[in-house]
Amino acid sequence: MSTAPPAPPSTAPSTAPKPIALPVTAVTCLEDRAHIERTAALDLAAGVQRLRLGPVSALAVDRTLHAELTADHPATVLDVRIVRSWTPRGPLPSTDDDSALRHRVHAIEEERLTLEQRRDRLRSRLDLLGRLAADLLREIGEGAGSGECDGPRWARELDRVDAERDTYGEELRAVEARLAALAAELGENERAMELSEQEPAELVGHVELTVEAAAAGPARLCLSHLTPCALWRPAYRAVLDGDSLTLETEAMVWQRTGEDWSGVRLTLSTARSAVATDPPRLAEDRLTLKDRSAAERRTVDVELREEEIGDLGPAPVLGLPGVDDGGEARVLSAPAPVSVPGDGRAHRVPLSVFTTGARSEYACSPELSPLVTQVVRFDNRSGHALLAGPVDLVRDSGFSGRGTLDFAAPGAPVELAFGSRDDHRVVREAEESRDSAGITQRTVVTRTVRLHLSRFSAPGEHDERLVVLRERIPVSEVSAVEVRLREEACSPAPDLVDAEGIARWDVTLPPGGRRTVTLVYELSAKGRVVGL
Repeated sequence: MSTAPPAPPSTAPSTAPKPIALPVTAVTCLEDRAHIERTAALDLAAGVQRLRLGPVSALAVDRTLHAELTADHPATVLDVRIVRSWTPRGPLPSTDDDSALRHRVHAIEEERLTLEQRRDRLRSRLDLLGRLAADLLREIGEGAGSGECDGPRWARELDRVDAERDTYGEELRAVEARLAALAAELGENERAMELSEQEPAELVGHVELTVEAAAAGPARLCLSHLTPCALWRPAYRAVLDGDSLTLETEAMVWQRTGEDWSGVRLTLSTARSAVATDPPRLAEDRLTLKDRSAAERRTVDVELREEEIGDLGPAPVLGLPGVDDGGEARVLSAPAPVSVPGDGRAHRVPLSVFTTGARSEYACSPELSPLVTQVVRFDNRSGHALLAGPVDLVRDSGFSGRGTLDFAAPGAPVELAFGSRDDHRVVREAEESRDSAGITQRTVVTRTVRLHLSRFSAPGEHDERLVVLRERIPVSEVSAVEVRLREEACSPAPDLVDAEGIARWDVTLPPGGRRTVTLVYELSAKGRVVGL
C-alpha cells in the first residue's frame, strides 16, 4: 500500500476579502452624544453569509447597534456586531518622507545633543581651572611663609588662570543660552507637529454582519448606533441696520469620535437620551396648626425682600452647561449637507437666517447699573424656537461685542441688548426719612430718589434721543403696610407705574442736555408692624 506525500505548505497570499465601506450618511447630534446612520450597497449571494464592513468608530455603543436590509428579494439580518482590533503603530517613515517640521525637530535634537556635550566639557574645564587656582593660591601662601618671593611668576600664572576662566565661563553662558532657546523652539515645534500630524487610531472597529438571502442580488443596508464624544450648542449673529435686524442661527458642533463626518445630513436635537424618564418620588409633607402666642397676636412681623420678576418660560442658563429648550425636545436641521472633521474643535454650521423690523430703545435702570443700554425688540420669524445661547452683535461700526439670547418660541417677542452707550451718564441719589404719628401710632417712611441723566454729544449731533428710565417702588402684600406714590412731589410724575411697582419715565435729551428726575413714595405701617 502506498501513501501520498504530504502537501507542501501554501505560500500564496491571503485572499481575505477587503471590508466593505460603510460611510456615515446622516448624523443626529444630541446634547452630549450623536446618533450615527450609515448606508452601504451590498451584492448578496443566495444563502447564509457573513460580511465585514467598515472601518467604523471604535467608540460606537454596541447595545444601540441596529441594522436593516432593503432588497427586492427576501433578505434577513441574522446577527450584527462590532469587532474591535488593536492595530500596532507602523514604523516611522523614512527620512525622505518626513515633513519639514520633523526635519527641523531632528536638527534641533542633534544640535541640542552637541551643545549638551560641549556644556559638560566646559563645566569640567572650569572645575579644573578652579582647582588649579586654589593650588596656585596655596603655593603662594606656602612660599611667602617660607621666605620665597617670586612675584612676577605668581602674577603671570594667576592672570593666565583668570583669563581662561573668564573665556570658558563666557562660552558656557553662551551654550546654556542657546540650549534654552532650542528647548523653547523644540517645544513649539512638537506642539505644532502634534496638531498638524495626527497619528492613526490604534483601536479600529469593524461591523460583522450575518445575513440570509433567498436569492442572489443587490441590497441596501442601513445601520445606526450611538456614539459619545460629540455635542452641539446654539450660537447666533445679530446684525442691526437701522430699523431692521438680521439674525443668523448657527450650531457649534464638536466631535472627536475617531472619524470625520463628510457630506452628511445633520440634524440637531435637544433630546436627552441619557436622562431617566422615571417620575420623581413623592415625599410626605406634613402641615400642622398651632395657636399663636399673645405677642404674635399683638404684632405683625414684616420684612422687605427682593424678588425677580419672572414670566412663563425656562430658567436662564449661565454659560453653556446644556441646551435650554424650554422643557420640550426641539429638532433643527441643517439646510445642506455638512462636513465636520473629528478634530475636537468647534465648527459652525448655518441653520437659518431671517430679517425683520426692530424697535430700538435706550433704557437704564440706575438701581442696577448706571449704564444706558440699547435694547432691540423684534419678533422671532425664524420658523423655529430660538434656544438660549451666545450672540455676536454687529452694528454699523462692525462687531460691537457678544451678548446672550434667551429662549424664545416661534413668533414670540425677543429682547436683545446691544451694549451700553458711552456718551450717557446716570447718577442715582437716594435718601430716606422716618416719621411716627403719636395719635394713630403709624410709622411713615418717605423715600426720595433723584436720577441725574446727562448726555455728552460730539460736534455735529443735532438729534434728540429718547431714554427710558426705570425705578422700582415696593409692593405691599399685607394690608397693614401701605405704599403710596406722592405724585405731587415727583418731578416729573412717572409716565407709567405697572403692577410690579416699576415706574417708567420717557426722557428726551437734546445734544449736551441734562435732566433730573425725582421719585418720592411713602411706606405707611400700623403701630403693631415690626421689621419695617
